[in-house]
Amino acid sequence: MAAHTFAGSDDVKPLCFLMKPHRCSRANCAASRPPCPSHTAKKATEERRRQQRPGAGDRSNSNAVVWELEVYMRETLYNTAISAVVDNYIRSRRDIRSLPENIQFDVYYKLYQQGRLCQLGSEFCELEVFGKVLRALDKRHLLHHCFQALMDHGVKVASVLAYSFSRRCSYIAESDAAVKEKAIQVGFVLGGFLSDAGWYSDAEKVFLSCLQLCTLHDEMPHWFRAVECCVRLLHVRNGNCKYHLGEETFKLAQTYMDKLSKHGQQANKAALYGELCALLFAKSHYDEAYKWCIEAMKEITTSLPVKVVVDVLRQASKACVVKREFKKAEQLIKHAVYLARDHFGSKHPKYSDTLLDYGFYLLNVDNICQSVAIYQAALDIRQSVFGGKNIHVATAHEDLAYSSYVHQYSSGKFDNALFHAERAIGIITHILPEDHLLLASSKRVKALILEEIAIDCHNKETEQRLLQEAHDLHLSSLQLAKKAFGEFNVQTAKHYGNLGRLYQSMRKFKEAEEMHIKAIQIKEQLLGQEDYEVALSVGHLASLYNYDMNQYENAEKLYLRSIAIGKKLFGEGYSGLEYDYRGLIKLYNSIGNYEKVFEYHNVLSNWNRLRDRQYSVTDALEDVNTSPQSTEEVVQSFLTAQNVEGPSC
Repeated sequence: MAAHTFAGSDDVKPLCFLMKPHRCSRANCAASRPPCPSHTAKKATEERRRQQRPGAGDRSNSNAVVWELEVYMRETLYNTAISAVVDNYIRSRRDIRSLPENIQFDVYYKLYQQGRLCQLGSEFCELEVFGKVLRALDKRHLLHHCFQALMDHGVKVASVLAYSFSRRCSYIAESDAAVKEKAIQVGFVLGGFLSDAGWYSDAEKVFLSCLQLCTLHDEMPHWFRAVECCVRLLHVRNGNCKYHLGEETFKLAQTYMDKLSKHGQQANKAALYGELCALLFAKSHYDEAYKWCIEAMKEITTSLPVKVVVDVLRQASKACVVKREFKKAEQLIKHAVYLARDHFGSKHPKYSDTLLDYGFYLLNVDNICQSVAIYQAALDIRQSVFGGKNIHVATAHEDLAYSSYVHQYSSGKFDNALFHAERAIGIITHILPEDHLLLASSKRVKALILEEIAIDCHNKETEQRLLQEAHDLHLSSLQLAKKAFGEFNVQTAKHYGNLGRLYQSMRKFKEAEEMHIKAIQIKEQLLGQEDYEVALSVGHLASLYNYDMNQYENAEKLYLRSIAIGKKLFGEGYSGLEYDYRGLIKLYNSIGNYEKVFEYHNVLSNWNRLRDRQYSVTDALEDVNTSPQSTEEVVQSFLTAQNVEGPSC
C-alpha cells in the first residue's frame, strides 16, 4: 500500500491500523534504557500478573475483568476500523485487496451485514478476489452466508466464477505444467466450495475445466490429478442427478487407475468407490451399491481425510439399510455422526449430512419419532449455514416432511409435514429446471400428504380439488422417474404404488388394483419376495380388496403376508402392523368370523403395549456422544462380519 496515497487523510487510517499492530511509545522508550532494580521488580510483578491470565492458572476477579476489558477493547477497535473502511469503500476498494485474506474477508462480510450486496457481488464476481477470500478457511461458514445472499439477490456469482475459471483454463492450455497445476489447485478449491454450497452445475463446469487441463499431459502426476478430479466430478453429478454422466465419469477414473497400476502405482479408491455406491444407491441398484460399499470400506486407511472416511461410512450405512442389515448400518452411521461432530463441530454442514443419513436409518428401523427430531436438527444446521433458496436446505425440508407425515399418519395432523414439503418444492423450482429429477421426490411427498388431508376433509368440493392436485403431482413424479430410471426400477414402482392408493381414495378401484399389482411385480423382481417395499404394496392391495372390492379371501392372504414380512424385518412392535391388524379385524367382522375378531383385538392390544415401551425416552444422539470404537475397529468389525456371513449380493 503506497504511503503517499493516504497522506493527510483521516478516513483511511483504519487500513494502517489493520495492517500493523499499534505499539506503545512508552514501552519502546523503556526498552531502550538499562533496567534498574525497581524496574526489575515491576517486571517480576507484571510477570506474576501474566501468569494469572487465562490458561496459565487462577486469576483474581479484578484481573479477570481487566483481561476481558482488554480483549473487548481490541475487538471494538478492530470492528471500528473495519466499519471505517467499509464506510469509505469506494475510495478504499483498490487498497482493500492488498489486505491479508482474513481482514479482507471481514471487510466484505461487513458489506454483507450492511446489505450492500451489489458492491459485494462486484467483488466476489472477480476470480482473484474470491480465490483470496476462499483462503480464509476459518470464515467458511460466514462465506456461505454472503454467497447465498448474493444468489438470492439475483447476482449469479456461482455462474460468473465458473465461467471465468473455464475461460482462464482455456487461455493457459499452452502454458507450462506448473501454471496448469496451480490452476487445477485453484479449481479444486473453487469447485469444492461451489459443491459444498449446492451449486452443482457450476461446480461441474469448474471440475470439467480441471479435468481438461489434466488430460493435456499424459504423465503419472497428472493421472493422479485426473483421478481426484473424476471423484469430485462424480460427486457433483450425483448431487445434480446426472447419473448417466456419473457412470461415464467412473469409467474414466478407472481408466486412469489402470494406467497407474500398470506403472506400479496405486491411488486410494475409497472416495471413488464411495461415490459409485452413492450413484448406484440413487438408481436403486441396491445389490451393486452394497457390493461397492464393501470395496470402499476396504480402502479406508488412517491417512485418509476425515471427510472421505465420514462419507464412505455414510454411504455404506445407507446401503446396509436398504439391504436390511440394520446392525451394520447402525454401527456405521453412529460412528460417522461421532466423527463428523468431533472433527468438524456440531454446526458444520458435514455434520448435518451425517444427521440426515442417521434420520434415514432411524426411519427405516421404525424409530419414527427420533427420526423426526434428527431431521429437524439437520435442517436447523443447514438453515443456519446456508439459509435462503439453497438445494441443501430443500433436501432437508423434504426429508423432514416425509418423516413428519409418517409420524403423524395416525393423528391426521399434517400441517407441519405440508409446510416442509411445500418449502422443498418452492426452493427447488426456484433454482432448478421444472423437469429436474429432485422434484419427483418432493412432489411425491406433497401428494401423499394432500391425499390424507383430502380423506379427512368434510367438504366434497375441497376433497376433490385436493385429490386432483395429488393426482397431478403423482403423475408428474412418475414421468420424471420413468425418464431417469426407466420402467423397471424401484423408484418407478413406488410411484405406481402411490397412484394405486390415490385411485382407491378417488374410488377408481380397477385402476388402483392395476397400479398396486404393477408395483408389487416390479418390487418382487428387483428386491425379492420378502422385502419391506413389497410388504407395503401387498398391504395396500389388501386394503383395497378389503374395504372397497369385497375380495375378503384375497385380502386375508395379503394381510397375513404383509404381517409376516413386517415381523421378520422389524419385530413384533413394528408400527406398520397396526394397519394390517385393523384391516383383519374389519375383514373378519365383515365375514362374521367373530372368534378371529376377538383374537386380533387381543393382538392389537398387545401391540399397543409393546409400542408404548419402545423408544419412549431414548435420545438418538445420546448413543453417539462418545465412540467406544476407533475407526479402524469399526471398519474391521464390518469387514469381519461380511467375511463370516459371505456375500449377500
